[in-house]
Amino acid sequence: MSDGNRKTTDDRAAAMSRRDFLKVSEGVALAGASASLAWPGGAAAAPAAAAGAAPARWKPAEPPNEPIGEAQGILPGRVVWVHDPEVARWDGDTAAGGWFEDRFTNAALADSMLRRTLRRVTGATTDADAWAALFRHYNQTHGRGPGGYRPGEKVAVKLNLNCSTSRRAETKHGSYNTPQLTMALLRQLVGQAGVRESDLVVYDASRFVNDSIFLPAHAEFPGIRFEDRDGGDGRFAVQPDRNVALHFGDPSTPDHGKTFLPACVTGATYLINASVFKGHSLAAVTLATKNHFGSVYRDDPGPRDPHKGWNPSHMHASIMVRKRPMGTYNALVDVLGHKDLGGKTILYLIDAFYATPHQSVLPEKWQSSPFDGHWTSSLFASQDPVALESVAVDFFAAEETAKLMVGAVDNYLHEAALAHQPPSGIRYDPAGDGAAPRSLGVHEHWNRPDKKQYSRNLGSGKGIELVMG
Repeated sequence: MSDGNRKTTDDRAAAMSRRDFLKVSEGVALAGASASLAWPGGAAAAPAAAAGAAPARWKPAEPPNEPIGEAQGILPGRVVWVHDPEVARWDGDTAAGGWFEDRFTNAALADSMLRRTLRRVTGATTDADAWAALFRHYNQTHGRGPGGYRPGEKVAVKLNLNCSTSRRAETKHGSYNTPQLTMALLRQLVGQAGVRESDLVVYDASRFVNDSIFLPAHAEFPGIRFEDRDGGDGRFAVQPDRNVALHFGDPSTPDHGKTFLPACVTGATYLINASVFKGHSLAAVTLATKNHFGSVYRDDPGPRDPHKGWNPSHMHASIMVRKRPMGTYNALVDVLGHKDLGGKTILYLIDAFYATPHQSVLPEKWQSSPFDGHWTSSLFASQDPVALESVAVDFFAAEETAKLMVGAVDNYLHEAALAHQPPSGIRYDPAGDGAAPRSLGVHEHWNRPDKKQYSRNLGSGKGIELVMG
């Protein structure tokens, strides 16, 4: 790890849907679906190791500092980590207030952390130059010429609002994007990147844009469009584009070719993936790629669907790391490899001011170094999604309170890094156009938790470089 500045180191149905569904689905859907999705020969062909006793805590199957895949970005494979313990000061008392309030999460520090992150990701010396570099790099690598953002081009920002089960800000809500960092991002996009308000759309299709985010953002930037499941109260309802679908690497996945993306995404030129830092009951972690489980629509997910079509439950069987071994199909690769999702993303962010052990609960403090019983108080960013999530997985693995780190946690990262020739042998073609994705980024694990060094830090390979902002 390279050093920069170490010191700055309505409803009941919606509320229960994902949490309760996951409890049931792990035991029910897996019985037949898991093995058949993973192995062409069905359950009988799955290795015996996939069954039996509960798996032990996850450890990487491969040695440290052995990168696979192709590093992405202006500075290939670079992941930036900014840690400032002062940004998150909530006392954990929901009776006294919520983590999302300005008195508990420092807006000025959030702004400073984002500014440092942008410069370190791109190597630029000013915020404006950092954004210009991000837009130019995307255009140059996508056959769009040497220019940057042009007025009229749409920029979509995907938030993770899974725990925003109502619009009103409530202290009982589990974590979602901090309003402070979200506001900092919008100010950067309008003030430094020069993006017109009318060209910005902020969305999460399966939940609600919370008042804690919408009210201050709409007051300062009335031209920015916010889209969520239902619309209303100043927001707009997300609409599916039935001309653009996800095609799964395993065509037996329900709604193969009939899982549609939001029109606000397919109509955008650029995408920013603003995710959060959570454990997950099925996938072990939920980070940037899984953030797009809030970007998928089906016409008929079932009569009890609380998400009004914006329901990714048909994809859950392929991400169940406790029962699925390494070298198996994972729908996260379809998501990341789709030309309108990962293919449009200019920047990946993980808002890790607060970490949660499970996708549907309140934040908890971490015990591992350098957090030492405090909030994680961090921001991670990269242009390389596989590198970013590889680093995040290493952080989760080093945290003993992260109890969901069991099973084939990094299988999807191996599949994504080698998407052109994945260990599973699956042919990924997420847009259904016959164009298989190339490597979606570089994957490796650090040398050890106290050093946090990757191959580019050590000068031993062309993998990940972890730098502090």
